[in-house]
Amino acid sequence: MSRSSVFEASTRYFLAPILPLLDDPSVTEIMINRFDRIYVERRGRLYPTDCAFPDEDALLSAIANVSQWVGREVGREHPILDARLPDGSRVNVVLPPSARGGVCMTIRKFTPGGLGMQDLIDFGSLTDEAREFLELCVHLHKNVVISGGTGTGKTSLLGALSEAIPEVERVVVIEDTSELKLRQPHVVYLEVQRPDEFGRGAVSIRQLFTASLRMRPDRIIVGEVRGGEALDMVQAMLSGHSGSLTTVHAAQPRDAMVRLETLALMSDVQIPIAVARTQVASAIDLVVQLTRFSADGSRRITKITEVEPIDESHQYRFRDLFDFRYDPGATQGRLQATGRRPTFAREAFEHGLGERVRRSAAHWSRDLEER
Repeated sequence: MSRSSVFEASTRYFLAPILPLLDDPSVTEIMINRFDRIYVERRGRLYPTDCAFPDEDALLSAIANVSQWVGREVGREHPILDARLPDGSRVNVVLPPSARGGVCMTIRKFTPGGLGMQDLIDFGSLTDEAREFLELCVHLHKNVVISGGTGTGKTSLLGALSEAIPEVERVVVIEDTSELKLRQPHVVYLEVQRPDEFGRGAVSIRQLFTASLRMRPDRIIVGEVRGGEALDMVQAMLSGHSGSLTTVHAAQPRDAMVRLETLALMSDVQIPIAVARTQVASAIDLVVQLTRFSADGSRRITKITEVEPIDESHQYRFRDLFDFRYDPGATQGRLQATGRRPTFAREAFEHGLGERVRRSAAHWSRDLEER
């Protein structure tokens, strides 16, 4: 019996009280607020459940089992745990007294095989036109930031968008907790490591990013940028490592750029704000904005925006290419083209991708004409 099989069997034993939720494909997230208060998310909405652990010790035993198998400490000295289950589902734990109401455990369920671009079209999050445009941008090695709030589907879109990466390319994936499973044959997965009880063995996203630059990557995918590694990523994009994909927590494309700028300034390399802003604007080509609608729980792409060079007063400039709009008299909105072409509109034809241009032809041009 393999180690992973033992882990899976023991985990299912300790998590027996919530097995129906783990096995329910309609459940996307399980939220244990304490051992006897458990909620789930279905289609973006929260629902209480009747599931419960016998007591807090039973829940703590399940958490100890997960932490043991992933090799991470959890306890009074380390009250927060980020881990994953054997199927790839992401686990977050916060222990008392930090969690005032009791042991808190959240499980973001893993979708076998991940979501594809067609799935997003079926869900109404994307259109065929926008799909083709984004896939061509990936082929053209545009640097893309996926922006959105918590639970908007950033990682799912990141995985789906990575489908457009040609199979001949070498891809390095860097994540805090491993979630992505790309379909390309040549992928290297790197994961952050927490320090042991003596403070040894820690490996940060920034260290992994620096190491990845020496691994001859064609693409670097960073699951989420959240610290000083933003500066390393931006400078790598500017120095020839184009085609990178990443996610950031932000509510609008402008907020995403400000967030990256702020994170870049958190680096131990001291640079002026104006320089950080200039580099961020020069490095990022597109921002894809995701929004979760509270009315029906749906997650949709609400903007696809090109980032243009900063203006004379050192302010960000944007060009909305797709926007979420409501047709006159319609009760539901949809992602629509704004009628503006990107500044790189000729590149699809210049790079021999003209035969791929079908549904998104209005966004590409063979000449210098812009509209």
